[in-house]
Amino acid sequence: MAYTTIDDPSAYFQTVLHSSANSATVTNDGNSDLQPDLIWSKARGASHNHGLYDSTRGVTKFLSSNTTSAETTASSGYDLTSFNTDGFSTGNNQYNTICGGTTYVAWQWKCNGGTTASNTNGDINSTVQVNQDAGFSIVTYTGNGSTSDQTIGHGLGVRANAVIIKNRDSAVNWVVWVEGVDANHSLELNTADGISDSTQGRVLSNAGSRGTSTIFSIRSGSGSVVQTNTNNEDYVAYCFAEKQGYSRFGPYMGNGINNDGPFVYLGFKPAFVMIKSTAATGAHYMWDTKRSPYNGMDDYINAAESDAEGTNGILTIDVLSNGFKVMNTGTNNGTNQSGTKYVYYAWAENPFVTSTGVPATAY
Repeated sequence: MAYTTIDDPSAYFQTVLHSSANSATVTNDGNSDLQPDLIWSKARGASHNHGLYDSTRGVTKFLSSNTTSAETTASSGYDLTSFNTDGFSTGNNQYNTICGGTTYVAWQWKCNGGTTASNTNGDINSTVQVNQDAGFSIVTYTGNGSTSDQTIGHGLGVRANAVIIKNRDSAVNWVVWVEGVDANHSLELNTADGISDSTQGRVLSNAGSRGTSTIFSIRSGSGSVVQTNTNNEDYVAYCFAEKQGYSRFGPYMGNGINNDGPFVYLGFKPAFVMIKSTAATGAHYMWDTKRSPYNGMDDYINAAESDAEGTNGILTIDVLSNGFKVMNTGTNNGTNQSGTKYVYYAWAENPFVTSTGVPATAY
């Protein structure tokens, strides 16, 4: 049986829907209170940029998954204004990333309440905020410009299964490594491109010798701007480790069958699923059980686009008590082209079986 140490995933991850043009307090409704340390916000009803905020960088600073843009700093009292004990507050609207007169979704992860520590593991010193119970750390570091492979401490205590990195100072692509991506390759959050083996800033496979319980690895490249290690430029990395019954990351192969795509076992009923093709087309697509409370779930958001929430009847998944099933046609490369490898990221609504042996119900 798939037992877990996390009986209530809402203590570490929650999704909230809200609509606010100006100052508002947004409160989570999960079983546990959750003070977010990472908020990924997106307007559902309008074409606005994504906004990724975290408590290490502070409430005024955000990055957008759909652009190469450097970190933006909002004016004091605008957009996100506080991380609260069970949600967050917004001020006047400036950038439309978390408030602005339309409907929004906010995916939220708990880390360590904004408390950070210096980390000297690896070649580059880092500042780490970590929650080892939830398998999540927020890492900031300054590049040293080396053209050789470098290592950076992540604080997770176990090997990272997914690493998402953005240069805060320059307009360059996001870099993503996740289980299922080949060694020495990477993906990009802000494009629909497939796996890249570019020497400019790829994350080394954590399955290799330079990815351990203490560090992840980056490969630097020549040139004035690289994605992960430009000299004296600042970076943020979101690092995740699998936790049984709560989070899982990995690959699956598309079969191209309409309404009967692959079943992906997770060991929990997911609250949030993100899928990316490793081929040359297909962005990171996201589903959650708040926006789509019934199967088949076809309300998706594209991490690489500013577009409003889409519903096309093709990008569809079903949420099950122990995983998810891809239900779209094989004609769309987004989730189920025959013979194409996909990678997924998932966090739980309920574990398949709790620590006391209580099973989850079907969705």
